Amino acid sequence: MIAEEFEFNERQTDRIIAMAWEDRTPFEAIEYQFGLNEKQVIKFMKEQMHLRNWRKWRARVQGRKAKHAKLRNNQVDRFKSSAQRQITGNRISKKKY
Repeated sequence: MIAEEFEFNERQTDRIIAMAWEDRTPFEAIEYQFGLNEKQVIKFMKEQMHLRNWRKWRARVQGRKAKHAKLRNNQVDRFKSSAQRQITGNRISKKKY
């Protein structure tokens, strides 16, 4: 399992999930901050989320240019928008262990 392999705490887990759901956050930003490449993020999300929600997320991010730094507009050179709010809690339904 990815979570056990990397041993993320609850706050880190929530942040990875939030970043994965964000439209403008590329997989490369998640890899830079948490060491998970795209395939690992997909596996991590599947482990952390209910299957129905994971399928929604997968459908949403597949083929999305903003989720891949190489496909993005060259003028975007940051990971986080200056207008983005600080996330204090994850409202996405996760699996309970």
